[in-house]
Amino acid sequence: MTGLTFSPLVPVPFILAMCGVALVLIAYGIWHRAKGALLRALPVAALIVAIADPELVRETQSALKDVAVIVVDESASQKVGQRESRAAKALEKLTADLAAIGDLEVRTVLTGRDDPADGGQGGTRLFETLSSALSDVPAQRLAGSILISDGQIHDALTPERAAQNHAAYLNAPVHLLVTGERKEFDRRIRLESAPDFGLVGQPATVRLRAEDTMAATGTPIPVTIKRNGGAARQMNLPAGTTIEVPMPLESSGVNVFEVEVAAAAGEISTVNNKTLVSINGIRERTRVLLVSGQPHVGERAWRNLLKSDPNVDLVHFTILRPLTKDDGTPLNELALIAFPIRELFEEQLKEFDLIIFDRYSQKGLIPFQYMTNVANYVRQGGAVMLAVGPEYADSYSLFGGPLQGILPAEPTGRVFNGAFRPHLSEVGQRHPVTASLEGALGNRATGGPGWGRWLRQIQVSSPEGAPVLMGLDKEPLLILNRVGEGRVALLLSDTAWLWGKGFDGGGPQTELLRRVSHWLMKEPELEEESLTADVSNGGLEVLRHSLSAQERPVTVKAPDGSEQTVMPKADAGGRFSARVEVSAPGLYSLSDGKITAIAAVGTPNPLESYDVVATEAKVGPLAEASGGGVFWLEDAIAPAIRRVVPGRVAHGSTWLGLKANKQVAVTGVTQTPLSPVALILLMIMAGAMLAWWREGK
Repeated sequence: MTGLTFSPLVPVPFILAMCGVALVLIAYGIWHRAKGALLRALPVAALIVAIADPELVRETQSALKDVAVIVVDESASQKVGQRESRAAKALEKLTADLAAIGDLEVRTVLTGRDDPADGGQGGTRLFETLSSALSDVPAQRLAGSILISDGQIHDALTPERAAQNHAAYLNAPVHLLVTGERKEFDRRIRLESAPDFGLVGQPATVRLRAEDTMAATGTPIPVTIKRNGGAARQMNLPAGTTIEVPMPLESSGVNVFEVEVAAAAGEISTVNNKTLVSINGIRERTRVLLVSGQPHVGERAWRNLLKSDPNVDLVHFTILRPLTKDDGTPLNELALIAFPIRELFEEQLKEFDLIIFDRYSQKGLIPFQYMTNVANYVRQGGAVMLAVGPEYADSYSLFGGPLQGILPAEPTGRVFNGAFRPHLSEVGQRHPVTASLEGALGNRATGGPGWGRWLRQIQVSSPEGAPVLMGLDKEPLLILNRVGEGRVALLLSDTAWLWGKGFDGGGPQTELLRRVSHWLMKEPELEEESLTADVSNGGLEVLRHSLSAQERPVTVKAPDGSEQTVMPKADAGGRFSARVEVSAPGLYSLSDGKITAIAAVGTPNPLESYDVVATEAKVGPLAEASGGGVFWLEDAIAPAIRRVVPGRVAHGSTWLGLKANKQVAVTGVTQTPLSPVALILLMIMAGAMLAWWREGK
């Protein structure tokens, strides 16, 4: 390629001014018929050419290859049906055809492989990958983009939005090769909304929507609901309509509901037939009845503990004067308030979550028939705690009445009055109520005991249940036991309050009493035999708790039905832990042969797996706006490829076009001066001499 260029020695305006002055002078001479007027123009022209310094420029160029990008969708929805194999065959054919063209630089990128921990919530971000691949490609060299996908792309823009964002891929045709089939249909369930928390014993309202791409709106679709992997509840949901469904919360802690629509014959996938609803059950108000048999220093410890919790509704009575003390004073003149025995122990008994008898004996005000109600209350799922003193060892002990059948230990009648240090039993070192108490393992700095001394203990025989705390001469100090559906705790000392006062170093009095109370009310975190799993860093952290030191294998069942077995390793405090890698979102069930648990991995409505029906609707408008086309691979392995002139139609029924931009790169430049110094001087001298010669005639 050749061109002419100038490198003037002075500014261009000065040269133009010189030309103007020269033309005026020459014209003046011609007007007055001056001799040699035209010959004077020759040296002036030579001088102006010398100042402009013209050069002949010759460029050497080479053709640049256009850039074509192929983006292959490898998301989870591509594994449905024959999509993955069609994508592989199409990529192979396109790669071979583009290589045969020769004047193209082909970039192939793969995208869409989801992190299992994300659960497909991010969706298929195909255009982000395309934009990244084109980030260093000039618009003049882009031949086109080819997307191999099922069309379920979650970052596709409308043509207007793409133009506003100056999307690079709009500078050339965008073609979509759909890997699915036109006649696909699917049935799915969607969680529209659900509360994070709900009250135990009351249903939480969840909004669900069942959809069927082939069914008319309102068609009944069978749905199954399971809570924590338990019994199934059957119901029908109308297709295409959002329905509010009550979910009963039967326990505190996490309640996981698995909602599944029945599979339809011939549907493309069943991966989206399930959704998970996770709701934390909380207690609105915990009702506690505290009955103190007599005033003493320790009763304030119970009262302070229970009153400090805003979720506890405490009813507390202290018996100031027992019935056995008769001095002739009428009872109605001694009572500060009336003791509603019948209302509390007959009419409202089942409304209490916990009953505490603090140094209470049969010399109190509660008749035997009401104590029978308390025993039945425990067997039917209630909770009772006894914090006893010397009264438990005398003839009026509660063990001798209707509560005998639920109490875990019989008093021997002996009371130890002397200092001793409470310590954990072998069971207590593994029980979640006591294992992690502060100071339970002693003072590591000094090597001495970690807790202060108590000053009294009641001796018992034949203890049942779990003696978690031991006292003097390794006698049981705190016993936890299950009775029927309920639970009972027996604290065999009335001097626990010394810890709260810091006596002899004190101890975790508040935390101990709090944990015992919550264990009695069946707090899931304090179960001595439990199996849980938490989602963490793309896997499941399996935690088993047991009072037994024996390791036990845990079987983990994935959403697709596959199973694997892990062996949690022993840790401190009766804990066993293991990690399981997860491969897909969904509901995982765990079992150690005795206990089962479930864990929800992923989000309720993952973008990637919720809608898996192949479509051209999301990318088709963008492809049309860019001049590209949409091709279904069920019709052919891949369309043929043609190079097209910019601005021409870039697709047909069986072919796709890539722009032929014909861009070049300059590889060399040769400059040849057109005004040699010698020639210019010769022209100036010759013009001047000829002008003088003409003037002399």
